[in-house]
Amino acid sequence: MYSLGLYIFTLGMLIVSLFHKKVRQMVVGITQTYALLRRHIKKTDRVVWFHAASLGEFEQGRPLMERLRTECPEYKILLTFFSPSGYEVRKDYEGADLVCYLPFDTPGNARSFLRLAHPEIAVFIKYEFWTNYLTLCRKKGIKTYSVSSIFRPNQYFFKWHLFNYYPALKPIRQFNHLFVQNEDSKTLLAKYGITNVTVVGDTRLDRVIAIKNAAALLPLVEQFVGDAPCFIAGSSWGPDEEIYIPYFAEHKDWRLIIAPHVISETHLKDIEKLLDENGFNHVRYTELENGKTMPSATETAGQALIINCFGKLSSIYRYGKAALVGGGFGVGIHNVPEAAVYGIPVLFGPNNQAFREAQALKACGGSFEYQDAASFAAIMDRFMQQPEALKQAGTAAGSYINANTGAADKCFNAIFK
Repeated sequence: MYSLGLYIFTLGMLIVSLFHKKVRQMVVGITQTYALLRRHIKKTDRVVWFHAASLGEFEQGRPLMERLRTECPEYKILLTFFSPSGYEVRKDYEGADLVCYLPFDTPGNARSFLRLAHPEIAVFIKYEFWTNYLTLCRKKGIKTYSVSSIFRPNQYFFKWHLFNYYPALKPIRQFNHLFVQNEDSKTLLAKYGITNVTVVGDTRLDRVIAIKNAAALLPLVEQFVGDAPCFIAGSSWGPDEEIYIPYFAEHKDWRLIIAPHVISETHLKDIEKLLDENGFNHVRYTELENGKTMPSATETAGQALIINCFGKLSSIYRYGKAALVGGGFGVGIHNVPEAAVYGIPVLFGPNNQAFREAQALKACGGSFEYQDAASFAAIMDRFMQQPEALKQAGTAAGSYINANTGAADKCFNAIFK
């Protein structure tokens, strides 16, 4: 039934690719995978395969790949993605010997892929549970591991199906070991007899520490902020922008930096229109790079900087007094630790229950949920009126990140040593 569903899904993707650019990128990329494997993977190579759905999972696996590259250079690293948003950004990642798409999880694709890649070890990151690949890995004696995974009762593995629980749990049972983020995941899996589980936390926290330590100075951003307090809106979406932009129109002593999640001309123009309607002077980052001068703030106009390029956000958070991480009114919030690591409070929308770090940061007072403009204003008003509250929240955020690192070391030592 699962494989039949995959064949139907594959046919559907082929049809959709005729009309959808992102899906077409994926389909074209998948057709090139086998040729890339033949060209770059020799029969004598010792291969470790890492699979990430997209960019977030890549960042969770990156500490392991980079340490493997340094400490075990005898291995060749194969990195696969499922999503174009991951592959297109990281296809030239120098920490892997080969980066390519993972073909859809049909029995034939799994056989062809594993024959050509012949990995000794396979590491699946977070939510990657592909039944045919994992089953065949098990049959071939390939050691397979799940890293930074997290399980909740409402996931489809634990819901009643027509054929009972066990077929739904089949991919989970194929792993040699699962390195999960929390005790709840371990307890839940134990109810179904899955005990090859270790709680290590989230490797992404190790990664955000490394990113912070390597963060670049950005003179243009530093010049824009000056001595003013600054609010960073990271991975921003339209519903977030409709809340925080009007708020800061009433607090023009704060600078506003907006890094949209989707950097398209349509979205950028929507942001600029909203800024104009709320009386902001604004400029795009690339315009500053090309020599444009930022208009000064006045009593009637605030200042906003729009980051219309990739790769800056993780360094930009260092210039903020507080931050917002978008996505909480849609797909789910993005990378909260990336901001919290700088010791600043992080705000986000209501769709955050599935994100462990967000819940932990809320519990320790380092992050805050808003549901609408009024609740957002209540949080920010408190920070502006009580500087000590702002400082305490930032300290709580930074302390949580620093106290919960080490997952990458635990996974690496268990898998590769």
